[in-house]
Amino acid sequence: MSRTGQRPPANQGYKRNQAPPQQRSSPRQPAVKLKANAGLQQRAAEEPRQHMAANQPGPQSQASANQSSKQPKLTSLLRSSDYGLHRQQGEAEGWKSAVHRYISLYNQAETEQHAQVLSDFVTDAEHCERLRCRLERLRERELLRGVLPAGSETKAELVRVNESPNEVSVLIKLHIRRRMEQHGRFYMEERSEYERLWLCPAGKSWDVMRVEPIISERRPRYGASADNWMTVDDYTFSEGERATPSMPYLNYDLFPQFKHRQPGIPYRRDLVAAYADRWWNEGNPAYELFEVNCTNYVSQCVFAGNAPMNYTGKRESGWWYKGRNKGQENWSFSWAVSNALTHYLGGKRVSGLRVETVLSADELQLGDIITYDWNGDNRFQHSTIVTAFDAAGMPLVNANTVASRHRYWDYRDSYAWTEQTRYRFFHIADLM
Repeated sequence: MSRTGQRPPANQGYKRNQAPPQQRSSPRQPAVKLKANAGLQQRAAEEPRQHMAANQPGPQSQASANQSSKQPKLTSLLRSSDYGLHRQQGEAEGWKSAVHRYISLYNQAETEQHAQVLSDFVTDAEHCERLRCRLERLRERELLRGVLPAGSETKAELVRVNESPNEVSVLIKLHIRRRMEQHGRFYMEERSEYERLWLCPAGKSWDVMRVEPIISERRPRYGASADNWMTVDDYTFSEGERATPSMPYLNYDLFPQFKHRQPGIPYRRDLVAAYADRWWNEGNPAYELFEVNCTNYVSQCVFAGNAPMNYTGKRESGWWYKGRNKGQENWSFSWAVSNALTHYLGGKRVSGLRVETVLSADELQLGDIITYDWNGDNRFQHSTIVTAFDAAGMPLVNANTVASRHRYWDYRDSYAWTEQTRYRFFHIADLM
């Protein structure tokens, strides 16, 4: 099995087979921050939605506070550092204050990797146990990796609110950013996920009675509508399909200059990572956005790296995408369904998208693929793409649906993970 590049020593970075940071990530970082800040200010001024932020690191500097005091008051943007101040000033403690406190405690639990601080506030015993197990797995994993949390920030957006005199239900979108330290080096891990909270009045305050995490990674349906193909998560390829050569979807009569091109298209791993980091938390409008978008996103990333489509015109074979035309879905199951992609990548091909199944995550390179079978029943429900490496050379992955960026590959920090979880590791060939 050919490999390009070697794994760096633990004290020399955490990424392999990608362009230097100044070529890809550095120029975009300031733009992302500016865009995010501008978006928050605009939404706060228009107030179409409520936003809350919980910052676990220390209080703001005096300079930042002075600068903020000169700006218009952003009533729809709340910070955890403001929570105690608001209470001291005697503000009425409604359900929004309870949600704000929940976010602050959630962030503290993520940082400390202990559930007790949040369990003391939430009365939902089932969720508290679920949270305890997840954070316990996370703590044990980070200890084995030699990773220390160096700070955490959690922001929340109110997506939907249903109010009644005796109960309020709130759907919130959490965005978690965790700064990790490993062997003296730092990296940022991000993810966005949804939770539904139920709150009830308790005197002058409100209690969080129930919490339901939305575990999209485990959902069986994949697609944008209610068509039957979304349920084809047990799709497998025939022996004839496994032997079919993979050919790009191109009309060479329109491109005569390509008719006699030399074989061997390089797989651009740097372009895969760049595309994955650009679209990890939103959908590329050039493609259909599915309700469960993880495999569609991974397929787009691989295609962005020069992988040729295998256009067969049949949804149950090949790996291809043409979009939606007059309500008709024109893409293969393998493009958008994790289980179908797993079986397609496991097939043997002599050209096109050639893939080798490897035994462990440390054999993967940038732009390679991992699929996840949460129940151990050989039906794969989730797909990720390798976009970076930690200081020990282990993969960090991106995903969409539960949007994740530079998340550790094993997903033990997910509610979807179980003791029966199995993985498939796919190394894509350097030449197509």
